[in-house]
Amino acid sequence: MTDLLNQYRMVRAASKSICRNLAAEDYVVQPVIDVSPPKWHLAHTSWFFETFILSPHSSGYQVFHPAWGYLFNSYYETVGERVPRADRGNLSRPTVDEVYAYRSYVDEAMAQFLEQSSLSSELEALIVLGLNHEQQHQELLITDIKYILGHNPLYPSLEVPELRSAQAVASELTEQWSAVGGGVYSVGVPASHKGFSFDNERSAHKQYIEDFEIRRSLVTNREYLAFIEDGGYQEFDLWHSDGWSWVQETNAVAPLYWQKLDNEWMTYDFNGLRPIQPDLPVVHVNFYEASAFAAWKGCRLPTESEWEVASHKIQWGECWEWTNSAYLPYPGFSTASGAVGEYNGKFMVNQMVLRGSSVATPEGHSRKTYRNFFQPWLQWQYMGIRLVR
Repeated sequence: MTDLLNQYRMVRAASKSICRNLAAEDYVVQPVIDVSPPKWHLAHTSWFFETFILSPHSSGYQVFHPAWGYLFNSYYETVGERVPRADRGNLSRPTVDEVYAYRSYVDEAMAQFLEQSSLSSELEALIVLGLNHEQQHQELLITDIKYILGHNPLYPSLEVPELRSAQAVASELTEQWSAVGGGVYSVGVPASHKGFSFDNERSAHKQYIEDFEIRRSLVTNREYLAFIEDGGYQEFDLWHSDGWSWVQETNAVAPLYWQKLDNEWMTYDFNGLRPIQPDLPVVHVNFYEASAFAAWKGCRLPTESEWEVASHKIQWGECWEWTNSAYLPYPGFSTASGAVGEYNGKFMVNQMVLRGSSVATPEGHSRKTYRNFFQPWLQWQYMGIRLVR
């Protein structure tokens, strides 16, 4: 189990590294329901290993605190009741130091367990799921911290080395398109795949696709600014009905973190508030905004099958890319028994699929079959736009 233990230690250390430059006060803030306090993420990912690995499988293991399962369960109904999601920011106790003590306690117990145990293939797979679960929370940590600091009027800067630098789009690629011929394609993770995948990526199935063209590069800030200046947020006919309602209810005029100061568009990133960089991919747009922009350009968003089939023809990895596909089960999808069966399947309603990965995605945690999903009004992840026609 040496390789698995090394992987465990590396993933767990990465979560702490993301938070290493935070002030104690930063760990507790929850500005909106979708943003969890960093302290909660650190505890919840430890709770996962304690609840699903150590308590049922490690002889003699004692839980760190009997009440913390209620505090740090996320949505697992099978496991029991929990603090409402909107109240996670009210947990001034346990303290940050106590949460880090919890992580150390769980890590020590996991190390002993992995060093001394002969694991079944099922249990090893569950631990690997836990590591991928923590990597998902590492991306959430980065984006939640950005939301917390980006809504502080001081707009503080923060060094987050785990966040890769965004790459400017080469101007010659902006209008380059790749053609994809129609036909029947295999989509999803094949049965022969040996690496990790989530249950919602399985199984491979046939999908018929018509001819289409996909743009090689992502939409840039420069292009999106032209949409804004052309009155894109005032033209109801570009928007879905729900999207137009969202515009009116929120008075939206630009992507998240954009604001106009002294007639110049500025945005917040981890360097503080600074001018928009026109050749970077536009990010922090929701599905409604992505769809409206595509309509303004006379294009559309790809389906998730089109995106996967064309993934070798495009540059991806800068931001999650909205697709025009609802988050639904693949043919043959089934949920596992017990609490882990709640991981993906019960969210397959009222959400849209995003493909690719982002500058905040941990190294090695992306693949062309990965199905991310969020409600269409959310913006706080690194979400961008890919066009097809």
